[in-house]
Parts: sequence; structure tokens; C-alpha cells
Amino acid sequence: MRTLLNIIWLVLSGFWMFLGYLLAGVILCILILTIPWGIASFRIGVYALWPFGRTIVEKPRSGVGSFLGNVVWVILAGWWLAIGHILTGVAMCITIIGIPLGIASFKLVPVSLMPLGKDIVRTDEARALVHH
Repeated sequence: MRTLLNIIWLVLSGFWMFLGYLLAGVILCILILTIPWGIASFRIGVYALWPFGRTIVEKPRSGVGSFLGNVVWVILAGWWLAIGHILTGVAMCITIIGIPLGIASFKLVPVSLMPLGKDIVRTDEARALVHH
């Protein structure tokens, strides 16, 4: 089922959002000082390309540096990527079949706004982390 959802997601949303993250990453890497944000953009872009079966977890040691980095990220790229996820989610929720995909798009909004201090892991790994 995950594979089917990922394929439908890829066609309807994932590829276009991936291109947005790719563009943001390239621009941020060109600016040299913002390379860490560019790398975060590429990492989240791959997640946005194929999200089902993976999830976001907080890094236990992230702190003030991640928070300040996220403030810079929101200003440089996060706000328009979040808008892309919101618009895509609304469009997908128009049909009953698209509602799970729309919800997945809405779940990407927080990480599109604040990617630093988070890890992308397989869903079963996240469950194992919770139980420890």
C-alpha cells in the first residue's frame, strides 16, 4: 500500500515539491554561507519525493543553534515551501481519494518550516525509538 501511495504522491505532488526543494537547495548552496540550509533542503526534498513509510523525529541534541538556523531557513526558503505544501494539500483534499495524500502534504508543513533539529527515519525505526 505504501508503494502505491508513494507512486500516486510522486505523480500528483512529490515531483513538483521535490523540484521546489531542489531549487531552494541549489540557491542556498550557491550563496556559500547558507550551505547547511541547502543540504537540509536536499534532505527534505528527497523525503517530499517519497514520504510514505518514513517519518520525522526530533534530534535529541538539537538546541538553540537549530532554532536560530530555522529562523534563517523560514526567511530564506521555508515560507514558500510551506505554502506549496498547503496549496497542494488543499487541492488533493478536493476528492475523497486524495484526502490521505492531502493529509500527508499537510504533515510536511512543519518540517518545511523548521527542518533543522529533525531526522527522517523509517516508520518502523521511529516506533522502535518510542518504545525505548
